[in-house]
Amino acid sequence: MAQERQAILLPDYLTVRELAELIEASPIEVMKRLIANGIMASINQQIDYDTAAIVVEEMGFEAQSATAVAAQEEKQKAVQSQAWRQLYAAEKPENLAPRPPIVTILGHVDHGKTTLLDTIRKAHVAAGEAGGITQHIGAYRVTRDGRQITFLDTPGHEAFTAMRARGAQGADIAVLVVAADDSVMPTTKEALNHARAANVPIVVAVTKTDKRNANVEVVKKDLSDIGLTPDEWGGSTLVVPVSAITGQGIDDLLEAILLTAEENEIVANPNAPAAGVVLESEVDPRSGTLATLLVLNGTLHRGDVVLVGMSYGRVKAMFDEQGKPVTEAGPSTPVRVLGLNIPPQPGESFEIAKNEKVARATAEERRLAAEAQRTQADRPAFTLEDVFAQFEAGQTKELNLIVKVDVQGSLQPIVDSLKSLSEQNKHGIHIRILSADIGNISENDVMLARASSAIIVGFNVDVDTGARRIADAQGVDIRQYTIIYKLLEDIELALQGLLEPVYQEKTIGVAEVRQIFRIPKVGAIAGSYVREGEIRRNARTRVKRGGKVIAENVTVSSLKRLTEDVREVRAGFECGIGLNGFNDFVQGDLIEFYVSERVS
Repeated sequence: MAQERQAILLPDYLTVRELAELIEASPIEVMKRLIANGIMASINQQIDYDTAAIVVEEMGFEAQSATAVAAQEEKQKAVQSQAWRQLYAAEKPENLAPRPPIVTILGHVDHGKTTLLDTIRKAHVAAGEAGGITQHIGAYRVTRDGRQITFLDTPGHEAFTAMRARGAQGADIAVLVVAADDSVMPTTKEALNHARAANVPIVVAVTKTDKRNANVEVVKKDLSDIGLTPDEWGGSTLVVPVSAITGQGIDDLLEAILLTAEENEIVANPNAPAAGVVLESEVDPRSGTLATLLVLNGTLHRGDVVLVGMSYGRVKAMFDEQGKPVTEAGPSTPVRVLGLNIPPQPGESFEIAKNEKVARATAEERRLAAEAQRTQADRPAFTLEDVFAQFEAGQTKELNLIVKVDVQGSLQPIVDSLKSLSEQNKHGIHIRILSADIGNISENDVMLARASSAIIVGFNVDVDTGARRIADAQGVDIRQYTIIYKLLEDIELALQGLLEPVYQEKTIGVAEVRQIFRIPKVGAIAGSYVREGEIRRNARTRVKRGGKVIAENVTVSSLKRLTEDVREVRAGFECGIGLNGFNDFVQGDLIEFYVSERVS
């Protein structure tokens, strides 16, 4: 039996001395081997991987490319982190079976996404069914050589990211559409960033190849420049030229999708209770609440009790994309269901509950939790200061960043420095840069950050008004810097768990005392009018009289509107306020309500 050869990982370039050290040989011996192969090289001269591999193989070892191995490991990590795989993490391997891939279409606004979808639908929906699609269901299935593919009928990275922001990822594969007469556009790069952030494999469809000014080769070069090297150029990206007008290349595109699906082993357990994602929902005046569900794992049956967010109900009826009644829906199947009590939010994940009583109780718990969260002081859901704590708790292994800078000259040094910090970090927290570009921080950046639990880092740039509003509402941490070393210092401290949060007080509302009520065993209640902002029960207060503070850092014991206990009261309304340990109210006192807020 032949002895297995030791594998040697070789970088793309290395010196003769370094090669000798790797294989524990004399540099002279290595130089002799090189000369025997017609290569004259000194001890400190660099040689490439192919040349070094010849020497390694001749000396009884197996040569492996360190770059290729790292890329394969990165790809494997990306595959394992795909959101849909979490649905069957607890399933036994023997219960899993291949399921049809679910595909979303991304790309520039005018590159033919919708036209491509329409062409695929008309040409490949099963015979006799194409004319039966009379309702918009948000997804449909096509058949290619007896194998099915499910297409999401909501093209665009905005819809894709909105779904991810709600915790669900309905797509297994992204088709990036690039027009042959226009090539790669800024929006194309945005769509690519969103697909990469989701760890979704990408197939490129080069559309509009029927146009006279189409140039597929230019598109391939531009794709290679953004990291999508075509497979025919030695890369790993399937690039398929198509024409939605003539139908040319459509079959090749579907074949590329199926090949990609096979490589990624898209599977599910058809016998498990159903789980998946909501695509659409509405209230029909005649039927009631209708929701389009996409099953990702298990099989949904008529009569199952579905729980999704704060919505629940027993499935009274189900319809496929042709509007035909069905009694069950397996993995990768979109169905319209009737029976939920209220319309669920698109992008929310659904599951099967034991019975309606359990579903009702869970939905109510979620509603109360959502209300309580809305009354809390605004705070980003994930901040730079949280990174190390979440890593130690096993909740994350990487720090996702979106980098925006003012000029191109600053971009590469910052990105290179961040990558260096990632490599030098001893704790094993990996920095993953989802997007790095020039320009102000936009709404698109915020949505990508929200969907990917990322932090936005800006250098010498502003935040668009709309982006700031969404960031505050969605809890996205935006860090702005004017000095590069300060930016890098904060990231380095965060990776070590040494970045301490900074807080400042923020006044949220002011109430004026207009009447005092003395209640036995309770104390004084200040009948007040809210003059500005809003006052909250969970805030702290200070009492002012004649412009001077007479009580500081006082908590609220009670807050009432009429006879009802409330969590907050807005400007223009009257209320009763009780403070812990303070009863000396005087008519005309001002009660300021404030919270501690994190600042960058």
